[in-house]
Amino acid sequence: MNTFNNSTVKKYEQILTVKNYSPRTVKCYSHYVARFSQHFKENLYHVNNTQVREFFYNYKFSSIAEQNQYINAVKLFCKYILEKDIDKIRLERPRKEKHLPCIIDQEELLTKIKAIQNIKHKAIISVAYSVGLRVSEIINMQIKDIDSARMIINIKNAKGRKDRIVPLSQNILILLRVYYKEYKPSVYLFEGQFKEQYSPVSCNQIVKKYLGKSYHFHLLRHSCFTHLLESGTDLRIIQTIAGHNSSKTTEIYTHVSNNILSKVKLIRI
Repeated sequence: MNTFNNSTVKKYEQILTVKNYSPRTVKCYSHYVARFSQHFKENLYHVNNTQVREFFYNYKFSSIAEQNQYINAVKLFCKYILEKDIDKIRLERPRKEKHLPCIIDQEELLTKIKAIQNIKHKAIISVAYSVGLRVSEIINMQIKDIDSARMIINIKNAKGRKDRIVPLSQNILILLRVYYKEYKPSVYLFEGQFKEQYSPVSCNQIVKKYLGKSYHFHLLRHSCFTHLLESGTDLRIIQTIAGHNSSKTTEIYTHVSNNILSKVKLIRI
């Protein structure tokens, strides 16, 4: 990448930061734009629409998710830096793969959680499963976010830079109080051994350790919403707890619910 293009990418990174994109998004988009810049020897301001379109047609993406992120990154780069209208470039987005979420059987999950002796690990998994939290929401949770007076948990600056509140059960509150007395965290609810916060990698490791080697942390979220649906919780309430913008995102759990499928009257052949 030439010096001019390198400084342009730095400027792009600064603009995303000022516009309050998450650090993770800034890092990801800047990475893709840097790779995009390396493809062109000339000044990026001289790159035309045809060149941009050919770049995406010929690039070998590792997945549909990467292709979409790449397009998002370059789209913002064209808007904020090159001042080009990327819609006129007519980039086609890939058709999304529609995979049903995997879940863990509720009885199996509760039995395994109950057997966990390490109170910190038990608290992390229990809190995440109780209201379907993402791993980022668990590691960013602070002590002050637990509101025992109102029996809620404040989820701050979650995906999409959104705040929301989720219910706090009495059992989870009791578990957290036992955990707090033993570990005495100072700011973040779950601190790492050598860092201020617990890490996403460590969260996934404890799920594999206690629940199964083939499982990962996000399955707790999918399992929570499926089990809530099966227990009769209204889909709109689940949508609110999950923080989904669209009810269509939440409706996917109707496709993996055993209770719902069991009520279907099959045609006798």
